[in-house]
Amino acid sequence: MGKIGIGLNLEAVRTSHKSFEWGAQFAAELGYEYIEPMVHWGRELLSEAGYFHSVSMLDDPFRIKDVVEKHNLKLSGLSSHTPLCKPEIAVEYLKQAARFAKECGAPIINTDEGHKQSWTSEEEDFTLIKYSIAEAEKIAARRGIKIGLEMHQTYSLVPEKYDRILNLVQSDFIGANFDTGNAYLGGQDPAEWLDRVKHRLVHVHAKDISIEQSDAERGKVMGTAVGCACGDGVINWEKIIKIIKTLPQNIVLSVECGTLEQAEKSIKHLKKFL
Repeated sequence: MGKIGIGLNLEAVRTSHKSFEWGAQFAAELGYEYIEPMVHWGRELLSEAGYFHSVSMLDDPFRIKDVVEKHNLKLSGLSSHTPLCKPEIAVEYLKQAARFAKECGAPIINTDEGHKQSWTSEEEDFTLIKYSIAEAEKIAARRGIKIGLEMHQTYSLVPEKYDRILNLVQSDFIGANFDTGNAYLGGQDPAEWLDRVKHRLVHVHAKDISIEQSDAERGKVMGTAVGCACGDGVINWEKIIKIIKTLPQNIVLSVECGTLEQAEKSIKHLKKFL
């Protein structure tokens, strides 16, 4: 039986206008074992000035590695979302993310199919998605990096279509980054869906959804950026964790919430079931 860890997706510090280094220290002080940083291409003002948590992939990957080691943390993965429907963006982005992950010590790069072009058919989109995954997989697999495909956008919030995405490229380095909140907002039972894909699971975005957001958005949106504190919403965490406990692979619950207070409440709640 594998181990379950609790991590913090650094989106939790985004609205506090803090840096990656600050976010890592904050996570460590709360008792998180893992963090999931976000990475981006190029350079932009806010992260360079220390007001945003994302790290440029033009930066030295050892910047992440050193901070993680300093605070006795580990990386659960990199948040490297890019639209797989658009290979002109996704292919080079994910190839760079895989190289960056190898150097900084992240075992997984997470992504999704993204918003589709207005002029492509569904079949054309699946061909484009397959191309993006296949090209990225060649770079990632060579380095032992897994690609976590998340249900988040045009097609992946439908379980049958998500299965199809997972199986477009046959590789041990392609798996499911299961997002509990997105699954719920898509109109599904998260526990039932998780049980369906558990054999492909590589990473979990532990996202809870408030009753207010549920009432306003369920069945109407393609996922959401962050959720509420785990335990304050509609997700049955005892049921989710019970499924994960049966798996042979190690899995990290990477908390996706929107505030510092929610990050603190989330780890306290999740630890009850571990």
